[in-house]
Amino acid sequence: MCIDRVVMAFAGIVILSGLALSHWFGPYWLLLAAFVGLNLLQAAFTGFCPLAIILKRLGFKPGCAFE
Repeated sequence: MCIDRVVMAFAGIVILSGLALSHWFGPYWLLLAAFVGLNLLQAAFTGFCPLAIILKRLGFKPGCAFE
């Protein structure tokens, strides 16, 4: 699996987790989903993604977005 797919899957899991946690424990968990969404947006424009850097060091093959 390439870095791009891992980043998108991880972001999706964190966003859905934040939404579920906000439903059960309080609205402040929506800030987690907002943070991940903003990080995805800035990564689309700048190409900088901390998770992609970590995954590259762990040996995942790069995709076209995070090289």
